[in-house]
Amino acid sequence: MALPEEVVASARVPRIGPYSQAVRVGDLVFTAGQPGIDPRTGQVAGDTFELQARQAFANLRAVLEDAGSTLDRVVKVTCFVADVGAFGTLNALFEEFFPGSPPVRSTPVVALPRGLLFSIDAIAVAGAGRGSGTAA
Repeated sequence: MALPEEVVASARVPRIGPYSQAVRVGDLVFTAGQPGIDPRTGQVAGDTFELQARQAFANLRAVLEDAGSTLDRVVKVTCFVADVGAFGTLNALFEEFFPGSPPVRSTPVVALPRGLLFSIDAIAVAGAGRGSGTAA
């Protein structure tokens, strides 16, 4: 038996390509990579890893909330970094955004478009209620 699937679109977060921002299947939410793009300007949120990563975490939080979840319900992330030297900053941000029990993490070093230095996707457990995102 196939699980019902809900595509979630967040008006609070910029989408920079033809993809779903999140898909909710049963009690799980799968997000697309959330880059450090400022929703107000549509531009990269600064020229440092930390500024971009902070914006990416904020974007991830918004998409998860719109899909009926939160950062504290994340079980797995993939963090895409453009510079291996950013791991110290990433670890400090993880302690801030995932205090207590951080999710499982994979962190490939890759080339990212538009001068981006960081992107993060996640798998999270959804809450009992539906998100406020728009089903497509």
